Amino acid sequence: MVLISLVLRHARPYRGWIVAVFVLQLVSTIAALYLPSLNALIIDKGVAQGDTDFIWSTGVRMLLVCLVQVATAIGGIYCGARTAMAIGRDLRREVYRKVDSLSALETGRFGTATLITRSTNDVQQVQMLVLMTLNFMVSTPIMCIGGIVMALREDVGLSWLVWVSVPVLFAIVGFLVYLLMPLFRQMQDRIDGINSVLREQIVGIRVVRAFVREPFESARYEKANESLTRVSVRVGNIFVLMFPVIMMVLHLATAAVLWFGGQRVDAGDMQVGSLTAFLQYLLQILMAVMMGVFMVMMIPRAVVCAERIDEVLATDSTLKAPREATVPTPTRGIVEFRNVTFGYPGAERPVLDNISFTAEPGKVTAIVGSTGSGKTTLMSLIPRLYDPQVGSVSIDGVPVADLTREQMSAVVGLVPQKPYLFTGTIASNLRFGRAVATDEELWSALRVAQGADFVRDKTDGLESSIAQGGTNVSGGQRQRLSIARALVAQPRIYLFDDSFSALDVSTDARLRAALGDATGDATVIIVAQRVSTIMEADQIIVIDDGAIVGRGTHDELIESNETYQEIVESQLSVEGVA
Repeated sequence: MVLISLVLRHARPYRGWIVAVFVLQLVSTIAALYLPSLNALIIDKGVAQGDTDFIWSTGVRMLLVCLVQVATAIGGIYCGARTAMAIGRDLRREVYRKVDSLSALETGRFGTATLITRSTNDVQQVQMLVLMTLNFMVSTPIMCIGGIVMALREDVGLSWLVWVSVPVLFAIVGFLVYLLMPLFRQMQDRIDGINSVLREQIVGIRVVRAFVREPFESARYEKANESLTRVSVRVGNIFVLMFPVIMMVLHLATAAVLWFGGQRVDAGDMQVGSLTAFLQYLLQILMAVMMGVFMVMMIPRAVVCAERIDEVLATDSTLKAPREATVPTPTRGIVEFRNVTFGYPGAERPVLDNISFTAEPGKVTAIVGSTGSGKTTLMSLIPRLYDPQVGSVSIDGVPVADLTREQMSAVVGLVPQKPYLFTGTIASNLRFGRAVATDEELWSALRVAQGADFVRDKTDGLESSIAQGGTNVSGGQRQRLSIARALVAQPRIYLFDDSFSALDVSTDARLRAALGDATGDATVIIVAQRVSTIMEADQIIVIDDGAIVGRGTHDELIESNETYQEIVESQLSVEGVA
């Protein structure tokens, strides 16, 4: 079973704590089973015979046993809780590391919402089952078996009540768990759905408000919420039915013991103390079964969650980077594409077809093309966000697949098409690529990125707070901070994926002029929609429908390449840029 395998694998480092749980729960359970016998002795030999000394001596024994039982129970629960929380922590860490290692293809296949649910809610369900199991897996069976043995010692004539009530309780619980299993799977799927809708609405709140789509989005959320509610109500109905049925069995068993036991006492076949002890043992047995029920009730949902977690952990990334460096870290930054073809899974045709070019240090290579021509996909192949199906991408002659993630991070600095900032401060975001960067280096990068002025105007300067995603700064400021972050890292290769689109023309011009000095002899590759951004590039590569249809300087392409001419004419007059 996936659940057992998953838990056992993560429980190995905590064998000592688990053994401690076993020992403490064992002592606690034995002590609890011993108490009714002492109580019976007090009634039959102390109270009935008026022996005060016996009552006091046995009472002291009961007190000591009770103290031992309480102390060991507390210790067992503490050790169990510590172990369960540690297993949950390790499981969350493993899921996070696995998700972090997956390529964009795998994360896209799962979806962001379900990955969040699996690493939080699903792990919590497994963690809670481990906690319940550690607290009751020793006490429940020992209490049941030991209670039956001790009850038979008190009176065999009433033993049939045990053989009737316990199987009835198990049968009821088994049937209800059978009903719960598919409902828990539906519940986790509905949680995924509501997380997906909520995440979209929060991230896209500005778009929703701009198009006055609040009623539509509210209806979407209500639909997802109602779907989860329906499943939750069905689960709740079963739980509501479960507890009255269990309590009914407990009360019927108690009534039966008192009825038939009273008849045996009246006939002289049983003493009052033994009847009291038998009743206590039967209640202990049934209470142990109830505790087992609590644990069993959690198993169906935990099984579903474990399967969902294991699905993530069992997914192998299509991008397997070496754990340790096997080749020297590139120092020059020559990027070379050789006959590269790439297509997304399920697509009818490749996004990129037979792409070959070289980007050299100290030069700016620009990539232009119409929307959907494959520019961003091409850029994504350099830091190895994807692997090509055909051909190779190399840096300084070394295939990018042979570089570790650390080597890749040290060599390549990417400013994505959609800049993203993390919760923290401006300084913490700028140091994302190089944690040891000084404040002066941060200001230097900001000056190049044309962001020093607006950062200096903020009350806290570099320590000004940044909200998740950078939503508390404008689009242009977010782009400039992303550019500065790449500059702080000081890589050998700079990738600017349409990173100047939110800047006005004058800021764009100043930034490009400053970038020339800052990037020095590094390799610079720019994807841009605005022709004025790449006019001065040393090499312009024109892509159309996934294939290279032209390359050269601006002047060369404006004279000879029809596709490039169309791009230029769509933005500026030929006279203004020729």
